Amino acid sequence: MLRRLQIIPIPGMPEVRPGDDLAGQIMDACQAELLPADGGLQDGDVLVVSQKVVSKAEDRLVKVDPNDPLSHKPLVLQESKRVVRRRGDLIISETTHGYVCANAGIDRSNVDSDVACLLPEDSDRSARRIRDAIKGRLGVTTAIIVADTFGRPWRRGITDIALGCAGIMPILDLRGTEDATGRELHVTEVCVVDELAGAAELVRGKATGVAVALVRGVDPAWFDVDHDFMTGTVVGDVVRNAQEDLFR
Repeated sequence: MLRRLQIIPIPGMPEVRPGDDLAGQIMDACQAELLPADGGLQDGDVLVVSQKVVSKAEDRLVKVDPNDPLSHKPLVLQESKRVVRRRGDLIISETTHGYVCANAGIDRSNVDSDVACLLPEDSDRSARRIRDAIKGRLGVTTAIIVADTFGRPWRRGITDIALGCAGIMPILDLRGTEDATGRELHVTEVCVVDELAGAAELVRGKATGVAVALVRGVDPAWFDVDHDFMTGTVVGDVVRNAQEDLFR
């Protein structure tokens, strides 16, 4: 069955500071933004949350020299378990989480000039905390995706991907099903959390200050709104391990 997705930006969140109740701020922003006709947050909604606000709330901020654009580079090595490639000032590394990305995901945009922002220590856990808080306060079963911007090998341009998730299966495994012509699929696995993260970024933007987007209409088969169970993680299910990686 063909489905129709609705993607709603959620503006109006305050500047997030270390120690803030991020889940509470998200719920308050949703309550203020969603019209009565939207029905508020609902079972089956997916909230895509910027990694930056998660890192801020979790105090993953480190002071750097505001006058030195490269003063965060020692942090890159600190947050990496191996350097994949260097070119000038650019470092492509594998983080301690297993992500392969530029500068270990360390970013100085949308933060104070004397601060560098590190990735969350465990984005899957961060997503679970937000999901559990929403369930506890509102009684609503949502899914949460923590998203960040990544480049891609062999392709120009950036897109948002999932760093962590909770309440939704990260990978839709279509192996063993049939395509439109009746042929059995043998290798097709769809990373639905990356696709949802990228779709949500289209309404969040890079410089709008919109840290959260709500995606409504996701196939309920991708998560279970009637039970509270673990559906998988990005680090455990999406990040390819070294034994399966042809490029390591």
